[in-house]
Amino acid sequence: MEDATVRLAVVGLGNWGKNVARSFAGASRCRLARLCDTQPGTAARQQAFFADARAGSCFDEILADSSIDAVALATPAPCHFEMARAALLADKHVFVEKPLALLTAEAAELVDLADRRGRKLMVGHLLEYHPAIELMKQYIDRGELGTIHYMYCQRLNLGVVRQSENAFWSLAPHDVSVILHLFGAEPESVTASGSCFLQSGIEDVVFANLRFADGRIAQVHVSWLDPNKERKMVVVGSRKMLVFDDMHPSEKIRVFNKGADRPEPADGLLAPITVRHGDIHIPHLSGRPPLD
Repeated sequence: MEDATVRLAVVGLGNWGKNVARSFAGASRCRLARLCDTQPGTAARQQAFFADARAGSCFDEILADSSIDAVALATPAPCHFEMARAALLADKHVFVEKPLALLTAEAAELVDLADRRGRKLMVGHLLEYHPAIELMKQYIDRGELGTIHYMYCQRLNLGVVRQSENAFWSLAPHDVSVILHLFGAEPESVTASGSCFLQSGIEDVVFANLRFADGRIAQVHVSWLDPNKERKMVVVGSRKMLVFDDMHPSEKIRVFNKGADRPEPADGLLAPITVRHGDIHIPHLSGRPPLD
């Protein structure tokens, strides 16, 4: 399969599933062969944009189709585990939208199953491929920010309110994946708290804190009950600071040459901490969508 065209089925053709189908249809080594959605007529309507793909509503038919090499799941989060598991057992490679599963044990089972069956399993953490995140990673890896102290992410809006998952599962996987990607490590501890205001048992706002072994910390704040629409990530280093504001139409990345410095003690006396202000650099980013 390494050098051959992959025949793929996209399952789930809601607002995001249509983007997934478009991206795979445009991939040079992929043939979008089947479209599947349980809502009557949805797959057939999308077939107008992907004429070579066969439309249907039965996931089991795709599992039984030996000509299908891989499936892309863009279904509601509670469906991910069972559908991904079924696809792996049918010897399909699997691309699944975030989150991989809603329980750690289920996610681990999928990873283990993919390994045992010799299948590829990938989660749609697409922000890792965003030009802004790629640039942030370069700044950090080159050491231009100095020692990384902390990072925080805000993903806020009024809506869309989900009924099958809370705000953390709906919004935070992107931020958590980017934090781990930029830091190149996993946290040694995670704490989180949230509150349910609109629906019992489904948090509308969540604050999560990640602490790493080397002292770095990160916070994620997500909510679908907020007056502001925010899609922001901030990385604070000892030399420079980065801000990624995905809501800004053109100036998405800003590099701040500012910080605070503590001079070495002289003659046993502590010198005052000085605040340093410098230029703000706004680098050019390509307009390439992360899925392309």
